[in-house]
Amino acid sequence: MKKNRYKDYDYKLIYNKALREEKREELIEDLRINQNYVYWRRTITSGNIVEVEIYPVWKCKHDIPRSKTRVESKESQKNLNNKNSKKKVVRLINTNFGKEDLYITVTYKDGYLPDQQTARKDMQNYIKRLRRYRKKHGLEELKYIYSIGYEEDAASSKKVRIHHHLIINNMDRNVAEDLWGKGWANAKRLQPDDFELTGVAKYIANQGPERWSASRNLKKPKVTINRTGLTRRKAINLISEPVLFKEVFEKQYEDCIYKDYQAYYSEESPGVYLYVRMRKRE
Repeated sequence: MKKNRYKDYDYKLIYNKALREEKREELIEDLRINQNYVYWRRTITSGNIVEVEIYPVWKCKHDIPRSKTRVESKESQKNLNNKNSKKKVVRLINTNFGKEDLYITVTYKDGYLPDQQTARKDMQNYIKRLRRYRKKHGLEELKYIYSIGYEEDAASSKKVRIHHHLIINNMDRNVAEDLWGKGWANAKRLQPDDFELTGVAKYIANQGPERWSASRNLKKPKVTINRTGLTRRKAINLISEPVLFKEVFEKQYEDCIYKDYQAYYSEESPGVYLYVRMRKRE
């Protein structure tokens, strides 16, 4: 008979404390005592980057964790929404762009300081010009993701000078710069590293969830959710000896190279949430 498993909760909202060294032994003891959950696995593949999220799933419905208070929950949810927005940007960029594509920064001429609404319209018009050029010259349909950023005025503490960061698929760099037409523009080829384009993607994402936008033709990362073979005993071993993460996860994902991990715990609920990053082998 198939057993019910209760997983209808936001594990990242509950397990929101990054594991500190002084907390490690206490968490290990907690993992030994509690047995009212099993672990499930969520795998997110974004181009060559593979992320694994391992989290508790509950045997009894009444064991599903809940946030402590409405005020704490609201603040925690806001922080989580910001983190999720950043991860979404990073994953979209790693899924859709590579070393042949362009990272473009554009600013405005001195004396012209548009507000955010005007700046957004300027970017939309720039995208239209890029689309027209690509269509006219038989290039692949434009793919893009951009953010609107500000430079602070130290004297007034107001956001006064707007600039844009844009990633698009491959085309002539000089043409991309010339099509801006409102000030300085710099286009350069993307340079992936061990984490692909995560670095530049985070820079774009850090402008804020309300300041980025992407074309609708971007591919979404591949997400799979299933039961994992990670038992409570194995979880304890990993927390006790983090050097085991590489061996365990490269065995489970043979086409990947382990990069790093982070463990999160809850002050109210048992179990642990593990986040692992890997890169596909070349």
